[in-house]
Amino acid sequence: MKIDAQAYKVGEGEAVDLGLWATKIDALCKSKKAYRKQLHDHVEPLSDQQRMLYASNRHALLVVFQAMDTAGKDGAIRHVMSGVNPQGCQVFSFQHPSARELLHDFLWRTTRDLPERGRIGIFNRSYYEEVLIVRVHRELLHSESLPDPAPDESVWQSRFRSIVDLERHLHANGTRIVKVFLHLSKEEQRKRLLARIDEPDKNWKFSAADIAERAYWDDYMLAYGHALAATSTADTPWFIVPADDKHNARLIVSQIVLDAMLGLKLSYPVVSAARRRELKAIRKQLAK
Repeated sequence: MKIDAQAYKVGEGEAVDLGLWATKIDALCKSKKAYRKQLHDHVEPLSDQQRMLYASNRHALLVVFQAMDTAGKDGAIRHVMSGVNPQGCQVFSFQHPSARELLHDFLWRTTRDLPERGRIGIFNRSYYEEVLIVRVHRELLHSESLPDPAPDESVWQSRFRSIVDLERHLHANGTRIVKVFLHLSKEEQRKRLLARIDEPDKNWKFSAADIAERAYWDDYMLAYGHALAATSTADTPWFIVPADDKHNARLIVSQIVLDAMLGLKLSYPVVSAARRRELKAIRKQLAK
């Protein structure tokens, strides 16, 4: 069954009230076996597309994941990209900026890690943190030594413009960007946090900071809504993926990424007639 990824896309100029977007939908597969088969049916052609991406060396793919804590970013990356050659894919996880990074503009630290042509880059969190966590915790602006750090609306509108301009520039130069927001409910997050406490093999995942951030849930939902609406464009749209069911989320994400790769209409480089003659001559030598 092909998943209609477009059903989860935020249209350009569309207002986003996350309270109106589903965090859970009916199961896309009736069993775990069916889920594994469908995921494989996405992963296998994605692997083929990745090889052509590398061989053609004309495009790059950047996949951006944003979400609240416990929404399943790591699991989605691990399962969706399971068939991709590690040499052609890099994952970067962005936490709080370092002292060195704070000496630069807010896009600098992520721009350094953009994928090269022929490769897939994955951002687990990204430059969008600068209009999300910084907007919720506005005191963080003071550590960025801005010329005018007053946290009024003009700061966020300016950053939205910078982000849209960057993504437009990347798209024009061959980097296709897939932006995924894993939309988790507050109740499902509560259950997952409890599991991290109750299950010993998940204890390492638990952070007291996750509990502290839950107090700002509504503020985050507003910040995400503003960011998604302001930066979803025709070329680089946002996809809001229901994340309460991890299997569903992974299938939807894999379909989104596969659609993006297929949209590049990739193919292996065509060998010239002169090169074919050269290869034939080399083959004759090897066949002796």
